[in-house]
Amino acid sequence: MIKKITLKQVAEALDVSMMTVSRALNNNPNVDKRTKEKVIKKVHELGYSPNHIAKSLVQKKTRTIGVVVPEIAHSFFPEAIRGIEEVVYREGYQIMLTHSAENFEREAAAIETLVSKRVDGILISVAESDKDISVYTKVLKMGLQLVFFDRCVYNIGASCVSINDEESARIITKHLIEHKYKSIAHLSGPLTISISKARLNGYKKALQQNGIKFNTEMVVESGFHEEGGYKAMSQLLDFSPQKRPRAVVAVNDPSAFGAMRAIKERGLSIPKDVAIVGISDDIRAELMSIPLTTIKQPAYEEGKLAAKKLIAHIEKKKEKVEKIVVETQLIIRESCGCRMKSN
Repeated sequence: MIKKITLKQVAEALDVSMMTVSRALNNNPNVDKRTKEKVIKKVHELGYSPNHIAKSLVQKKTRTIGVVVPEIAHSFFPEAIRGIEEVVYREGYQIMLTHSAENFEREAAAIETLVSKRVDGILISVAESDKDISVYTKVLKMGLQLVFFDRCVYNIGASCVSINDEESARIITKHLIEHKYKSIAHLSGPLTISISKARLNGYKKALQQNGIKFNTEMVVESGFHEEGGYKAMSQLLDFSPQKRPRAVVAVNDPSAFGAMRAIKERGLSIPKDVAIVGISDDIRAELMSIPLTTIKQPAYEEGKLAAKKLIAHIEKKKEKVEKIVVETQLIIRESCGCRMKSN
């Protein structure tokens, strides 16, 4: 049986106090650089490994961050997780990743599990079926830090990192209008979710600002996934050719991908018969047979900023609760027909 080296044995080998060894290992500024180097060298020589469980009990911290995402099938969330992990690792934390599968009950269970595991804070992007915000307010009342990213819940005392969803939808709708499209439909997300409401508002604002009358028949809920986009677009394509939309703004790229499949199955051409745009710049957007015009949403940067904000909340008693907005970019490709018109 291998005998575990203790902190006391390291201190005795160096002829210093246990407190000095502990402070050196925790980068205490009161320990000089030379002493720290000696301690680290001796720790490696002796094979000392700190007792993280005991340390967490003393510090009342586990240095673990819980992450709850609604899905991992599309490129946005894996890329956001990559940004989160980079910051968390650099700051000496670990992540505990959970997946709600767009289901509120699973999300609530994931949060309960993370709380029971004594995580120091939670990063969350809410599920599309979310309705009851009390699960989040309970976490905050417990004194546990909570930061939303991408899909947020506002005005409950938690920070959020996201893009300006309303402005992004307004810009891409305006882009279509500027290229002479007037009959423009919108595939919306579930209106229980903040980004869905904001993107619908942005679409409506662009129409209003350009003198185009809003038509409720031109808004169909698709959700955030391909199958929903396919069904919603099929519904719009059931209109007579005279009423059929000439262009479509999808709530996100996966919804747009489903819509593109529906358009092709009807024997129609993109963008000649129906132009389509999305939001997020999914990794597949430029690889489609008709590359998708979209708004580039920097998922990696969102993940990094969300992790930084959560750690700041954990380590500072009076960190400001705020909404952090990440800049986006219009990416013009063939699906809107605008590149060809411009050329």
